[in-house]
Amino acid sequence: MFRPTDVTRGHGLGDGDAVFQSEALAAGPWGRDLFDLGRSFGFRHCLLARFPKADSPEFSSNLIACTWPDELRLAYEAAEVYAGSQLVARLKQSILPLFTRDNPFLGTAGSEVRLQLAPIFQQFDVAASLVFSLNDRNQTQYVLVFSGRDTAPERQEIAMLQLSAMELLDAGVEALVPRLGPKEKLSAREVECLRWSAAGKSSDEIAIILEISSHTVVSYLKSAMRKLEAVNRMQAVARACRYRLL
Repeated sequence: MFRPTDVTRGHGLGDGDAVFQSEALAAGPWGRDLFDLGRSFGFRHCLLARFPKADSPEFSSNLIACTWPDELRLAYEAAEVYAGSQLVARLKQSILPLFTRDNPFLGTAGSEVRLQLAPIFQQFDVAASLVFSLNDRNQTQYVLVFSGRDTAPERQEIAMLQLSAMELLDAGVEALVPRLGPKEKLSAREVECLRWSAAGKSSDEIAIILEISSHTVVSYLKSAMRKLEAVNRMQAVARACRYRLL
């Protein structure tokens, strides 16, 4: 099963090196199209990340693609301020696009981390930004930021950028959010055994129902547990339900 964080690659796109968290994006034209979209409207930098959640607030775990130079990206990852940034706080309050000349990636004014990061953002001209909150058809929320343009875009430009970004996101959503599922496909018999196990049946009872030996039932369940990377039947059933196999 493809996982977005399996591969991190760099590509020479835009003014900085594009960082990809997704092999599918790195291999196809999706990322380049996104960066080209921003450049066509005068923005030097682009960032796409998932909106942080309570169990996954880190910038590195949510980052999908960006054109920031490595020095800036690594410094921002190390600072661990993404979830508490003005950017995230603003998007919690409104879904409307926002153009700001104040750096939205930083936290509260006067903090030590802010004082350390601000000069690096200024060095690479990542300050004035156009911020979007986007959702794909799976209801995953994303943060899209185009940076490095001093003049505020017109209302029509913002609308065109947002629509174009939504079209790109819709086209690339399968690469961004992989389908959940086991690495190896379960057989029909393995699914049957798991289904009856979920219903509270023992191996002997399942054997009678399916008219096979108890030993064969145990074999099917062990195989299913291996494919689902589960340590016991209960966990295997839970994962099968999460993957909508039952």
